[in-house]
Amino acid sequence: MKTQEMKIINPQAAGIDVGSKSHYVGVGQNLNAVKEFGVYSSDHQAMIAYLNENRITTIAMESTGSYWQTLFFAL
Repeated sequence: MKTQEMKIINPQAAGIDVGSKSHYVGVGQNLNAVKEFGVYSSDHQAMIAYLNENRITTIAMESTGSYWQTLFFAL
């Protein structure tokens, strides 16, 4: 499989794939930089700590349904 890295525009950005049973957070371009979190308040707090540790200031969320809402308010 051929891979190609994209130019990093904002190194303080992360992507979150929001799901009903878990959320996947990507920081950087490495597959090892994707981390899974649960969907409960304690999981949100752990995710926020992870984002802060990585100095993330911008987040893009992808969600199907309304699962993004509680995470959005926690962030």
